[in-house]
Amino acid sequence: MSSNQNIEKNLFIILYLNSIYPLSASLKAFLIQKIKSCSFAKNEIISKEGEICNKLYVIKQGMVRGYFISESTDITTWIDAENEIFTSITGFFRKEKSREYIQSLEDTYCDYLEYDDYKYCLDNFPEMRQINRIMMEEYYILAEHRVYLARIPNAQKRLTFFMENSKPHIVNRIPRKYLASYLAMRPETLSRLMKEKF
Repeated sequence: MSSNQNIEKNLFIILYLNSIYPLSASLKAFLIQKIKSCSFAKNEIISKEGEICNKLYVIKQGMVRGYFISESTDITTWIDAENEIFTSITGFFRKEKSREYIQSLEDTYCDYLEYDDYKYCLDNFPEMRQINRIMMEEYYILAEHRVYLARIPNAQKRLTFFMENSKPHIVNRIPRKYLASYLAMRPETLSRLMKEKF
């Protein structure tokens, strides 16, 4: 693959990171060499409970969810789509076995950076430390939203909060059974509330 083809292939994640914080020419050059691309078929398991996930993904197109299994029931804990990052937090940052599964909900196309390369960026490029800080802030804000959502006792209010804090075009793409699981309600309850309110 030529240098220009390699740059074009990795342009998405370069633009994504540069939108968070300006990248130096040297960091761009390093990332162009290290970033890899991958794809997952609809419903494919990307990472399993008990595995160590050493990749930080950026979604170019598609949708993924995280979930765990309790008493033979899978419970959705998060859903991400285009222009969002995902990984197993404990697996990637602590190199510990993941407590959750990650699954694609659509045919999904990603760029990713492996942990050792990510760590090298943090150690050698100041702007990557800024990007890491900003991404961590965003992660904690989203985590706060999820905690707040989980503590709302009323199903209608949970749905309303979710709809008001989500991108409308993404909501309609989420399979109802997974959205119901994420919102801690039965699928038939979600269908009824969607008809009544939305």
